[in-house]
Amino acid sequence: MKRRWILLLIAVNLVGLTALVLLYPHLMIAPGPLIPAHANLETNCFACHAPLRGASADRCITCHKVADIGLRTTAGLAVARMNPVTPFHQGLTSQNCMACHTDHTNPALTPRGRPAFSHALLNAPIRENCTSCHTAPSTPVHSGLTGQCTQCHSQDRWKPATFDHARFFVLDRDHNAPCATCHTTSDRRQYTCYGCHEHTEANIRRKHIREGIPNFTNCVSCHRSAHGEVRERGTRERGNHD
Repeated sequence: MKRRWILLLIAVNLVGLTALVLLYPHLMIAPGPLIPAHANLETNCFACHAPLRGASADRCITCHKVADIGLRTTAGLAVARMNPVTPFHQGLTSQNCMACHTDHTNPALTPRGRPAFSHALLNAPIRENCTSCHTAPSTPVHSGLTGQCTQCHSQDRWKPATFDHARFFVLDRDHNAPCATCHTTSDRRQYTCYGCHEHTEANIRRKHIREGIPNFTNCVSCHRSAHGEVRERGTRERGNHD
């Protein structure tokens, strides 16, 4: 008899807890407060979550139309920003909002509040064209570049860059010049040493013939800095960066 009452009490408590979870999920199981933009949904968990299935992208797009994301608000007004962001949600491989977003500001049940964005979520044409979303930094190294960022950077992180110019030629003294002086095309693997007034082809040819070097096409295979340093035999690197 006593055992029956204990089981009944447990059952009543479970039913009560279940009812509380269904009636007040924002108080019982919410991992944290919602972001300010969704504060009006604080007590309406089922606006985003399906019972026993969690958040659903289908419920997100009832308010956030994919074609309008980044362009218009949920009220249909044009998005105004000081620094416009290129819309890219329209080019995602799948519309899985939860792959990047969580609307709870301080989740207590997850290790991080905001999932990291992965470029793998983008369709190939957008993923391979960095400038469709990003603007190159205003630095001397990036000035005038027309090639792809992936020549130096990975899509996992911006820093560190994978390219070390000093491996091929040290940019010191008068050689700390704009990239376009030596790299006249968008393919930074190609270069010329005849881009300044001192290194004309005639002058360079005359000096090398005088030194007994009649054939030369790849300057950095021998020279690695403005100091006239010559690479030792056996350690020469190809100048086309291949």
